[in-house]
Amino acid sequence: MTMNESNASGNFSEIEKQLPAIPDAIGNYTNCVRSGNLLFLSGKGPLGKPGVVGRDLTKEQAYQYARETGLMLLAVMKKEIGDLGRVRRIVKVLGMVNTTDDFQEHPFVLNGCSDLFVEVFGEKGRHARSAVGVNSLPFGIPLEIEAIVEIS
Repeated sequence: MTMNESNASGNFSEIEKQLPAIPDAIGNYTNCVRSGNLLFLSGKGPLGKPGVVGRDLTKEQAYQYARETGLMLLAVMKKEIGDLGRVRRIVKVLGMVNTTDDFQEHPFVLNGCSDLFVEVFGEKGRHARSAVGVNSLPFGIPLEIEAIVEIS
């Protein structure tokens, strides 16, 4: 049975074993705000893993960092709602990738997170997305990803 088939029945135990600790917010904000049936997740990135994609990191390395960041976002969801089975849909993902001026494969990098969400939630994990290149991110991290999630 694949992770997706397992999750279709509401069993998220395998993915929950992979969830990292959630770092405290670094500033005057919170990791998540709930408004009605929506969760607005603050941007997360691979702390302690600096680099510029296209110079210090390959797109494949950045893809893995985006996947790790997706796991952190799942950890924030679980902490907020207690049960990943309450996720009705991943609505929107915004990813910012710290790249060289000539790098153009931002969507490939962010697929690390998007692929994870579809793997975990199936069609409920497919979302709208924006992939943006930037020339700087906090603490030199290579990417930052935020999400909007509908819950039951």
